[in-house]
Amino acid sequence: MAIDFTLAPEHEEIRRRVRTFVRDTIVPATEGLDPGGRRDEYLRVIFGLRERARAEGLWLPHMPKEWGGMGLGHVELAMVQSEAAKTRLGPWVLNCAAPDEGNMHTLLHWGSGEQKERYLRPLLAGTVMSCFAMTEPEVAGSDPTLIRTNAVRDGDEWIINGHKWFISNARRASFAILIARTEPDVPEGVRGATTAFLVDLPQEGWQDVREIETMHGSTGHSEIVITDLRVPDGQILGGRGNGHRLGQYRLGPARLAHCMRWISQAETALDMMVDRAVNRYSHGSTLAEKQGVQWLIADSAMELYQCKLMVLHAASKIDKGEDFRTEVSMAKHFVAGSLGRIIDRAIQVHGALGYSTDTPLAHMFQQARWARFADGADEIHRMRIAERTIAAYRDTGSTSAATGGLPL
Repeated sequence: MAIDFTLAPEHEEIRRRVRTFVRDTIVPATEGLDPGGRRDEYLRVIFGLRERARAEGLWLPHMPKEWGGMGLGHVELAMVQSEAAKTRLGPWVLNCAAPDEGNMHTLLHWGSGEQKERYLRPLLAGTVMSCFAMTEPEVAGSDPTLIRTNAVRDGDEWIINGHKWFISNARRASFAILIARTEPDVPEGVRGATTAFLVDLPQEGWQDVREIETMHGSTGHSEIVITDLRVPDGQILGGRGNGHRLGQYRLGPARLAHCMRWISQAETALDMMVDRAVNRYSHGSTLAEKQGVQWLIADSAMELYQCKLMVLHAASKIDKGEDFRTEVSMAKHFVAGSLGRIIDRAIQVHGALGYSTDTPLAHMFQQARWARFADGADEIHRMRIAERTIAAYRDTGSTSAATGGLPL
């Protein structure tokens, strides 16, 4: 079995164009741009960048051409996402940022024709934003079968009550994909009890209580209280009782897309580490000549290499229509951990400068910490990887199928 991640000439050209667009257009336009400053100026700049991306043919890299996208496979998308994520607003400018990216895939796969026209079309056009409301404070977010938000049928409507939090983008969203329990006879902890609803926002019964402050500030993650929210039966997305399946379908590729963007951040940190090492002089030589620093660089380079290979292989399995769950779990766990370790080493090589906010490293490190529990905590992914490894051995007498199914 040959594994060739060489890009076709036309895809290499796309990568080059994205890199150039990020470096020469997005970065200069957004340097010093303050989201908390003049809102009209901020929006004028970033929406102007979106129009330029569309004009450059760099819009919706993850969507099929028939839906206005670039029609890239996941391997090619990995290249584009990693280039776009060299700057914070890059994925958003190209309209391939979370949570909208995952919601687009979900609507394309699960939505009815009417739902696609009403919700997917505006999302693809960039005229609206969305959110995905699943996580709750009262139960473990890593186990969606425990969801307590409930929906009760009342004629042609559903009355929904519950409590959600860390709902990214909720304050800016025109609609939500809301997961609620509709099947009271299904025991807690068993799949098949929840349903996805499309909820127009703002709406009576949906209260955005606050944006939750995290260790790196306010980040657009809202706490939502839902009280007697009425949703028509026609707003069910993907069929009654399919909330868990829909959520897992959405999260698989979305996890890998996060990894693609994290790789970019890790590479930026490694570049900064090496630049600091070759230019900083101390105790008779540059830092790059000192073995202790060389080890930090070497460990980071090896981890980044592993990250790239894991993401590309998992992406290739998605493109081939193969079972990718184990590979995506492995990639998500490993890349999330590597991101924090590589940034931490870069901070160490920069010394006090790295700890300050004079470089982006301190902010990058704060943001990196969430990667180890977002879209599945480390421990859950390790549990699933172990379960599938044990199952592979029981089924075949070998663990090979659980380690990528590779021919070596």
